[in-house]
Amino acid sequence: MRTGMLALALGLLCLGLLPALPSVGWLWLLLCGGLLCLCSRGWPVGCFLLGLCWACWSAQQALDDRLAPQLDGRTLWLEGKVVGLPSQTGQGVRFVLEQPRSRRAELPSRLQLSWFEGPPLRAGERWRLAVTLQRPAGLLNPHGADREAQLLARRVGATGTVKAGHALDAQGPGWRDALRERLLAIDAMGREAALVALVLGDGGGLARSDWQVLQATGTVHLLVISGQHIGLVAGLLYALVAGLARWGLWPRQLPWLPWACGLALAGALAYGWLAGAGVPVQRACLMLAVVLLWRLRFRQLGAFFPLLVALNLVLVAEPLAALLPGFWLSFAAVATLVYCFSARLGGWRPWQAWTRAQWVIAVGLLPVLLATGLPVSLSAPLANLVAVPWISLAVLPLALLGTLLLPLAGVGEALLWLAGGLLDGLLRVLAAVAGWRPAWMPPALPLWAWLLVCLGALLVLLPRGVPLRGLGGVMLLALWVPREPVPHGLVEVWQLDVGQGLAVLLRTRHHTLLYDAGPARGDTDLGERVVLPTLHKLGVRHLDLMLISHAHSDHAGGALSVARGLPVARVLSGEAQALATPLSAQPCVSNDGWEWDGVRFSLWHWAEGQGSNDRSCVLLVEARGERLLLAGDMEAGAERAWLAEHGAPGIDWLQAPHHGSRSSSTEAFMRATAPRGVLISRGRNNGFGHPHEQVMARYRRHGLAIHDTAVEGALRLLLGSQGAVEGVRGQRRFWRERAPIP
Repeated sequence: MRTGMLALALGLLCLGLLPALPSVGWLWLLLCGGLLCLCSRGWPVGCFLLGLCWACWSAQQALDDRLAPQLDGRTLWLEGKVVGLPSQTGQGVRFVLEQPRSRRAELPSRLQLSWFEGPPLRAGERWRLAVTLQRPAGLLNPHGADREAQLLARRVGATGTVKAGHALDAQGPGWRDALRERLLAIDAMGREAALVALVLGDGGGLARSDWQVLQATGTVHLLVISGQHIGLVAGLLYALVAGLARWGLWPRQLPWLPWACGLALAGALAYGWLAGAGVPVQRACLMLAVVLLWRLRFRQLGAFFPLLVALNLVLVAEPLAALLPGFWLSFAAVATLVYCFSARLGGWRPWQAWTRAQWVIAVGLLPVLLATGLPVSLSAPLANLVAVPWISLAVLPLALLGTLLLPLAGVGEALLWLAGGLLDGLLRVLAAVAGWRPAWMPPALPLWAWLLVCLGALLVLLPRGVPLRGLGGVMLLALWVPREPVPHGLVEVWQLDVGQGLAVLLRTRHHTLLYDAGPARGDTDLGERVVLPTLHKLGVRHLDLMLISHAHSDHAGGALSVARGLPVARVLSGEAQALATPLSAQPCVSNDGWEWDGVRFSLWHWAEGQGSNDRSCVLLVEARGERLLLAGDMEAGAERAWLAEHGAPGIDWLQAPHHGSRSSSTEAFMRATAPRGVLISRGRNNGFGHPHEQVMARYRRHGLAIHDTAVEGALRLLLGSQGAVEGVRGQRRFWRERAPIP
C-alpha cells in the first residue's frame, strides 16, 4: 500500500519537471498502460502513470483557460464578481474577478486585476470594468521566482489593469469585509492590520517594514495564516478535551478521544472558514483531518503514513500545488518533525523538545529554501523560539476570542487591544533581531552541491550517536562552494529582466560592474526586489563599480537599494548631481578607460546633451576582440555625437538605446556600428510602445539577432567567446511560453 501511494505521489510530482505536456494521444497511451499495470504485478508503475496522467490533464485544463494570445494587451469592457478580500495598497487596490464576461471575447474564468487609485471594493460585488488584459507572465531572472508558474498554480488565466469602471449592484459589504473594517477601526496599539492578517488571513495592510522584519527573522508564517495556525487551534481544542479527561472533568459517557479529534477538526474548519478557505488553508485542513483520523484509528501504521496520505490527497485535489514554494515548505517542515521526533529511544523534556524543534526545522528546511531561491534566516531558530509560543499561547487566542466577543460592548475591544499590544512588543523585538542578524541570500548551488546539502541535513538530523552523523556537518559546507570563475579575458554579461528599465551585470574573473540598477516607482523598487536578490544568487558579494547611465527612475531608481545591500567601491553617472545624495556618485568622463582581467572598458559622455537621455554615460566593453556597447537612453543627437568621435568602430552586440524607441537606433548609427545582435530591455505591453515597429524593422533589415527580455527573460552573454545569447526562458518548462518578438 505504501509503495503504491509513494508511486502515485511521484507521478503527481513529476509534473513540475516536464518541459512540455504530452499530447492527448500520449496521455491516452499512458492511461491505458497505467490501467494494464494496475491489473498485473506492475501496479506501482500503474499508480505512477495514473498520477502523471491526472496531473498532466489538470495542468492542460489550466493552460487552456489562459487569455487568448490575440487579446494580450487589448482593453475590453467586461463584467465579473469580486471574490476574496481585495488588497488595499498605497497605489490602489488588487483583487480577483471570477467568471468575467465580455461581449467581444471569451475570457478566462479567473482574473487578477489592479486598479490604481481605484475605489474601495468588497467581496461579492459585481462590477463593469474597462481592463487592459495580459496573458499570465512575470519577470524571469536566474534562480528567481517564477510568477508565471505561481499564477498557473492559482489558476489565474490573465492579469490586467483597470482603466475605468462602475458597480453593477450596490449591496453592502460581505461578512468578511465588514469584520475587516471593524477590526481596522478598533484601537490595537497601531497593530490593527497585523490582527487582520492573523484573524482573516489578509496581509495586504501590513507595512512594508513589518514584512521585511518577518522575512529577515523567518517568522512570516506567524502572521500569514498557515498550517501552523490551523494546527494550533486544533491542538488547543484537543489538549483541552484531553486535559479535562485526564483530570476527570470530562463526561464519562462520552469517549474523550473521538470527541477530542472531532472538536479539533471542527475548530480548524471554523478558523479556515474565517480565514477565507484559501488553498493553503484547505491544504492544512486536509492534512489535519488525515492526522486526526490516523490518531483515532490507524496509529499502528506509523507516523509517516498520514503524511503520505495527506500528500497524495493534496496533489490529487490540486496537482498544480507543487508549483508553489509554500507546498514544499509545509510538507518539508512536517516531514522533518516526524523524522526527528518519531521512533526515538528515550524521551525529551518539554523544553528540550521545543528548543530542538526550532533548530531541526531550520536544518530540515534548508534544502527547500535553497531549491526555491528563498532567503535563509540565520536568526529564525532564536526568533521562533520566542515568537511561536508568544503568538500561539497569547496573541492568537486573545485575537480570536476578542473577535468572537466583539458583539459584547467593550469586551472584544479590550481583548483585541491587549492582543495588539502583545503583538507590537513582539514585532519590536523581532525588528531588533533582524537588525542584529539579517536574512542571508545564499548563492545558487550546482546540483551536486545541493544534493550534498540534502544528504548532510539528513545526517545531521539523525539521533545522537548514530555513525556518520558528524559527516553531515562537513557536507553542509557545500553551501559555500565557490562559483566557477569567468575565464581570463572574458566577461559574463547578464541583462536582467526588470520590465521597463535597465540593469546589466558584467563580471570578469575578479571584478564586478553593474550598469544601471532597475526602476523604482512609488512602492515598487525593483532594485530591492529583483536586482539585489539576483546579484546575491549569482554569487556577487560586492561591486567594484556601479555605473548609472542617467538619472531617470527606470535606470537609477533601484541604485540606492543596491548600494544599501552590497558594498560598492565606486559610483559613476552621466548625471551625478541628480542622483540620490547617499550614493556619492562621481561624474562620467569621456574617454576614461581601464582594464580588468584582460577586458577593456571605455566611457563616453556627451556633456552638451540637451536632455537627460542624451547625457547617458555610455560604456564600451571589449573582450578578445568582441565588443558590447551599453548605450543607456542615448537618442539621435547623442548617437551623432558618438559617431563623430568614434567613426565606425564596429560593434558586435548593442544594448538597444532607449529601449528601442523611435528617437534612437538611427539608420546612420546602425550602418556605422553594424552590430550582429541587439539586446532589448523593456516591459511587456508597456505604455511607451517600446520597441517601436520602425526600429524593429530597421534591426531586421540589418540582419540583427534580436533578443528581448520581455520575451526571453534575463539574457546571458559570455563576451569574448563569440557565443550566442541565452535567455532564461530558454530553460523549458511546460507553463512557459515564448511570445513572438514584435
